[in-house]
Amino acid sequence: MPWTSSVRAREELYMKLIKDPQAMLLLSVHGLFILSSALSGTFLNVYLWKSRQDYTMLGWFTIAQQVALGLTFWAAGKWVKEHNKMNALRLGIAVSALFYLCVLWAGRDAVHYIWPLGLLFGVSLGLFWLAFNVVYFEISSAENRDWFNGWIGLLGSVTGIIGPWMAGWIITMMHGDQGYRFIFTVSMVIFAATVVLSFFLRKRPVQSDYHWLEGVSRLKEGGVWKYAVFGLAVQGIREGVFSFLITLLVFVATDQESKLGQFALITSAVSLVSYWACGKWFKPKFRKIGMLVGSILMLLVIMPLLLAVNYTTLLVLGIGTSLFIPLYMMPAISASFDLMGVNQENVEKRVELVVLRELSLTVGRITGLLVFILVLSFRQDTLTITLLLLFLGASPIGSWLFIRKLFPSKGQVT
Repeated sequence: MPWTSSVRAREELYMKLIKDPQAMLLLSVHGLFILSSALSGTFLNVYLWKSRQDYTMLGWFTIAQQVALGLTFWAAGKWVKEHNKMNALRLGIAVSALFYLCVLWAGRDAVHYIWPLGLLFGVSLGLFWLAFNVVYFEISSAENRDWFNGWIGLLGSVTGIIGPWMAGWIITMMHGDQGYRFIFTVSMVIFAATVVLSFFLRKRPVQSDYHWLEGVSRLKEGGVWKYAVFGLAVQGIREGVFSFLITLLVFVATDQESKLGQFALITSAVSLVSYWACGKWFKPKFRKIGMLVGSILMLLVIMPLLLAVNYTTLLVLGIGTSLFIPLYMMPAISASFDLMGVNQENVEKRVELVVLRELSLTVGRITGLLVFILVLSFRQDTLTITLLLLFLGASPIGSWLFIRKLFPSKGQVT
């Protein structure tokens, strides 16, 4: 695409967001959801860890989330496609509030309810992200999706700066369980307020019948969707473990919630700048090489952990990942969503294809988590964990090997 056309597309999206209250409202709902998740989500696994120092327990907790998330995506797809997708989004937010209410009720006994709590959390995430991703596809296009992803990343980075740092400071000041209970309560209140705000979102048009086995059909057909599914599955291998282990290692290394909040503040600030830069200058023609460079650099920043696992080396990992992950993640996200808009049939089946995308990621995440649990069932020393991080951290390179097939030389999916 010519540079002037790309600029024009970005300007049109910006004007659309400014002029369309519904688009701005959707981003506001997304921002509040991310803020509430950032407040408590960063410290949720630490809270469980303080009751039982067991890496495998947290691995099973995350697997429970992923199992429920995948099943919810698949089952709720019919509701989202044939009925009111906004109600699915609202219910997802409400169930998130219910989850933190259950954590507050269980207190330190929450470690005895890992599976039911994990399943409940996964249901909330599945409902919200299925509805949000479908609407996200509807309001963006192949021409402006990288730029839109940049803004989504910026929004996540801003909330990532504010939420964890504030939560860490409050938990440290209030000492012990009182601080955690306060933060979980605040998250619950924000989720409730987000539900109220979401009622100002208009009902979007429904579609035709939901095809339960569309994903199976796409895999049987082969072609580009085969590469997309395999690429997404390999991408998920890293995500499942890194989503909770890095922040936990920061706490284990420092034994201070305030340090964890500081870690999140620094890495999110770097992420904000990198997403802003990529959103402004990253062009579709750079996707293939950018994704490869990003995946290699994300692996290299894990290397300092071989010397020592402490706050400094973990900060190098966090800053490096935040700096380079947009190069990898923005093309990966855009590639799969671009496939959904390549023809009218795909557009009409966008719900099924969003479900297929998420199920592919879920399979990868569960695979990575099972490897994590299996290895740490035998050994939980620092070197083993570091080598495991290097192994799982190489998965983005494997993901690139598949997803690069979706990037024709002219930067346009065919």
